[in-house]
Amino acid sequence: MLTSTEKTVMHSYPGLVALVTARSGSTQNIMAAGWHSYISFDPPIYGVAVAEERFTHHLIKESGSFAINFVPAEFARYIDGAGKETGADGDKFERLGIGWKTGETVNAPILTDAYVAYECRVRDVNRYGDHDWIVGDMTRFHRDEDVFGSDRLPDFEKVNLPLYLGRSKYLVADHSTTTVEMPYKREK
Repeated sequence: MLTSTEKTVMHSYPGLVALVTARSGSTQNIMAAGWHSYISFDPPIYGVAVAEERFTHHLIKESGSFAINFVPAEFARYIDGAGKETGADGDKFERLGIGWKTGETVNAPILTDAYVAYECRVRDVNRYGDHDWIVGDMTRFHRDEDVFGSDRLPDFEKVNLPLYLGRSKYLVADHSTTTVEMPYKREK
């Protein structure tokens, strides 16, 4: 039975966790972000919530850019490590063994193991509670065409997606995932 409470209830999982990357000068970092979203298709705009005390936050503010990366389930250790370690202790890419290349339109790292990545130039930053909502114009798109079907959806015979449940636990969306057709009812 549904009950009412005054305590904050957070329920946004399971969901994809974005790996946010940024570089300012020779310093780069990667962080895991569960709170992120498309904002606009045309023009393409993406947003991510980053707390000011995160090491990546100042790199994004200084450089004016960032990248959003999504990795297959076999690289969920990147998500876990990026979320648990701090870039203040040195290069997380090196410590976690993460391969990357420099973005084409921004200086942010693009993960070579990502199946999708977006390069973003900061458009706006606003504080909401304990996080800044960082909004970026999407300036370049990267996609591993081999893992997508003709319908432009992930082919679960070729890629498994890690859906974060919380507390370092993941559900894997894979070939055993079924699609349920829901009857469409137009709202009036």
